Amino acid sequence: MAATWLKDTVFYEIYPQSFYDTNGDGIGDFNGIIEKLDYIKSLGCNALWINPCYDSPFKDAGYDVRDYKKVAPRYGTNNDLYRLFGEAHKRGIRVLLDLVPGHTSEEHEWFRQSQKDEKNEYTNRYIWTEFCFQGAGDLNYIGGESERSATYALNFFKCQPALNYGFLNPTEPWQLPIDHPDVLATREALKDIMRFWLSHGCDGFRVDMAASLVKHDDEKKTGTSAVWKDVRKMLDEEFPDAAMVAEWSEPPLALRAGYDMDFYLNIPGSGFASLMRDYPVYGKSDKKDNSYFKKDGDGDINRFLDQYMDWYEDTKDIGYISLITCNHDTNRARYTMEPDELKIAYSFLFTMPGVPFLYYGDEIGMRYLELKTKEGGYFRTGSRTPMQWTKGKNLGFSTGCEDSLYLPVDSAPDAPTVESEEANPDSLLNTVRKILALRHKEEDLQADAELKILCREKGKAFVFKRGNLTIAVNPSLKEVSAPVSVDGEVIYEIGKATLGSEIKLAPQTFVIVK
Repeated sequence: MAATWLKDTVFYEIYPQSFYDTNGDGIGDFNGIIEKLDYIKSLGCNALWINPCYDSPFKDAGYDVRDYKKVAPRYGTNNDLYRLFGEAHKRGIRVLLDLVPGHTSEEHEWFRQSQKDEKNEYTNRYIWTEFCFQGAGDLNYIGGESERSATYALNFFKCQPALNYGFLNPTEPWQLPIDHPDVLATREALKDIMRFWLSHGCDGFRVDMAASLVKHDDEKKTGTSAVWKDVRKMLDEEFPDAAMVAEWSEPPLALRAGYDMDFYLNIPGSGFASLMRDYPVYGKSDKKDNSYFKKDGDGDINRFLDQYMDWYEDTKDIGYISLITCNHDTNRARYTMEPDELKIAYSFLFTMPGVPFLYYGDEIGMRYLELKTKEGGYFRTGSRTPMQWTKGKNLGFSTGCEDSLYLPVDSAPDAPTVESEEANPDSLLNTVRKILALRHKEEDLQADAELKILCREKGKAFVFKRGNLTIAVNPSLKEVSAPVSVDGEVIYEIGKATLGSEIKLAPQTFVIVK
């Protein structure tokens, strides 16, 4: 079962390059996160997920790790990160680091040693074929860049050679089984990295590409699951309070593999995508956006529920599904949605079971910007722009020159900022604070309280229960009702609800009744 502290936890995801710059070099840093911890706490977030902050050549925004035990100098020092852990803990805030287990940078010392012709302890740390002109089968590979006569497999970009966790059913001499001593050494090296950060105050990890470890795995990810079960055993014995969330998006597999949480991600055609991003993942098209929370769309909550409820019923006793407002790989919801729509959407996300994640800047409705790629971001770059704090220089992100900024800030005259949102009682920011405060107050809104669907018929109000609370949703511009008898005290309301033998919801209404 999941770490007990997750029951009443809301995460805040920070892309460190873009959060807050304290030394004027145009890049966010650990001291900037420390300075904003009280702000994060004021939102109702009591845990952080920090995107990769390790030493890296930054060909993929830090997901190409050069040294797992050293932080990138752009953010500060290891001691600065240790201090961040301590300052967060003083405020009751837990901290997850981003773990990248499937690959390293091609500049990592392990890989440098693995490229050598002479055999050494790192020769099989990565996946190599037997000859310089032999491909790696169905895996992407690189040749011609190493001393040893072989090609090596990739896990994602060209700069990311795949670490060797073995093949479930090897068919070639160069494919090692998952119990080979050199493969087990890779697994032990991963545990060693985790022990290092946990012993310095980290509270766990978000795990990048968690399902990618064992190659030629079966549909149930038997091989990869065996790796994570072994890691979980180590955590249970040595760091029982540590938590892990998977970038897997198959909770029945991830949670049974030892994870506390698994993300429900914006995969095209998924139920999650139907909520706020019913358009091609790589950009807009002429197709009408029928996202459920678009007020002028024709969305259907069942496109979400059909997948979600199967997962929920299967996993509710073993771990949590994590819903997100966005992440660093996903277009911000503001791309097609307005703040009034986001108020209802976020109220829904933050009242569902599991452990939710709020992406930095989503609480003020930061926009997705059309930008050229930065550090391997490509279309994702527009969701990684600097946090907007004030109306001042660089929107309060940095005192540095505009051309030194990691990415440009939103230049629109009405670019939302924390400063302007805090001054408006009816702002998106204050709505987020209100719903998160209620989640912390009402145990029936927290991670493990029961979920029961009362009405999910298209064209009617969507009504569900969390414990003893009844929640009704109408994101559309039409008045709707549901044949559900609802009576009690309204403890949260956007729009207007009429209670009785049936519930009636005015356009764009979200209500919680106790």
